[in-house]
Amino acid sequence: MKSGNQSIETDFVLLGLFQYGPMDSFLFVAIAILFSVALMGNSILILLIQLDTRLHTPMYFLLSQLSFIDMMYISTTVPKMAINFLSNSKTITFLGCEIQTFVSLALGGTEALLFGFMSYDCYVAICHPLHYPVLMSKRICWFMVMCAWTSSSIDSLIHTLYAFQLPFCRSRLINHFFCEIPSLVPLVCQDTSQYEHTILLSGLIILLLPFMAIIASYACVLTVVFQMSSGNGQKKAISTCSSHLIVASLFYVTTLSTYTRPHSLHSPEEDKTVAVLYTIITPLLNPFIYSLRNKEVMGALKRLYIK
Repeated sequence: MKSGNQSIETDFVLLGLFQYGPMDSFLFVAIAILFSVALMGNSILILLIQLDTRLHTPMYFLLSQLSFIDMMYISTTVPKMAINFLSNSKTITFLGCEIQTFVSLALGGTEALLFGFMSYDCYVAICHPLHYPVLMSKRICWFMVMCAWTSSSIDSLIHTLYAFQLPFCRSRLINHFFCEIPSLVPLVCQDTSQYEHTILLSGLIILLLPFMAIIASYACVLTVVFQMSSGNGQKKAISTCSSHLIVASLFYVTTLSTYTRPHSLHSPEEDKTVAVLYTIITPLLNPFIYSLRNKEVMGALKRLYIK
């Protein structure tokens, strides 16, 4: 940036995930490939669910919503990171940073709540199969999705508006590859301890409560599964629930690590590594974990290929 340019006072500088060494170029190419694969995997899954009437069930409806969120989530961070790396310019405007913070926070919260609703779907399907059409009707599914989007967006809007009216007078250098509330707090030149308590409270509500609900749901599911006389039924139920639990645990543990730790315990390098897991790796894994281990999805893929 040139001295005397007004952007010095208004823009932020994202230090990024990469510098410009040989290893960083390799990592950039690797993340670009992962980004492309994640977009392709989630797009195919959404397409299959839309085209195959056999997949028009509550479980796959929620799964299509998850894939849509993942596509938006990974697209919020990686393209800007790629542009900065390729153009050798690490700046992001104040408004751009604000928008990126709001969108990433809203999508992350929506995904956290959606994982919880998906575990409820699995719980009802296995523990209360006779009541499943009533407890997981189309209307209830839409209500779940709207609750997840609305509550997360409101929470994100409140945090974004409050955070960006704080005085950023220490530095404009964000030691991260995208704008995120925990990475912005160190730039504020006033006491943020009370606000950090608010971040902790939001994290516990949006992240920890759904995670605890997932654990409780699967505890009930496993209890019922082990009482089944059918070995195939046990295997199918455990396979479905375990895949969901693995990817959900990766998402919740990493996001809780970022949003519930005190500012004094944060390390920029560690935060960037953890952020890669829930902004890039999780959106990449979701479609493959849910499809490759699912006979119905693989069957729909084969039918689409034949057509």
